Amino acid sequence: MDKTFAGASNALEGVLFDGTFIAAGGFGLCGIPELLIDAIRKVGTKDLTIASNNCGVDDFGFGVLLKTKQIKKMISSYVGENAEFMRQYLSGELDLAFNPQGTLAERMRAGGAGIAGFYTKTDVGTVVAEGKETKTFNGEAYVLETGIVADLSIVKAWKADTSGNLVFRKTARNFNSPAATATRSASPKSRRSCRSAASIPTTSTCRASTCIA
Repeated sequence: MDKTFAGASNALEGVLFDGTFIAAGGFGLCGIPELLIDAIRKVGTKDLTIASNNCGVDDFGFGVLLKTKQIKKMISSYVGENAEFMRQYLSGELDLAFNPQGTLAERMRAGGAGIAGFYTKTDVGTVVAEGKETKTFNGEAYVLETGIVADLSIVKAWKADTSGNLVFRKTARNFNSPAATATRSASPKSRRSCRSAASIPTTSTCRASTCIA
């Protein structure tokens, strides 16, 4: 079965709806699925919840969806360098759930592995732990975090084959690998497509099935 699509818009056809929960790869501006983000902007889907390390900058990455007010909630680790994010959050237009970076990555990995939740020490004693279940193990407090299973994952890969297997390159792997699995439907954007051992220098979009580090 060929899982490739002609472009980002084609890959997102039929999987977007108002209120979609999206898990996304990328770290800062490295490895972000910018073409898929722009395709979402063009569709106009709103009330989105985005689980991503950050929200890009004002005119790039998820910053373009903030500008069009398509995002309702962000689940993030770092929210600096985006003036529109700050404005919307302080005015009450945007909901925000903070997660430490390692915790966010593990929540995505856990969701992809079918793990409903896990305990971590990272959140203990912070505002992130407020309202969450805590337990004591070996005399140490731990906070329960739930696995993330999104409606859709958007990631950026270096290479993909027609079956949807992905290869991520160097630091651009970052959150892309766990995000790709934490979903019911994944739409990756790759720079190269390949059939068996032959590499074709072109761009392709596919619905993924396997991720390779």
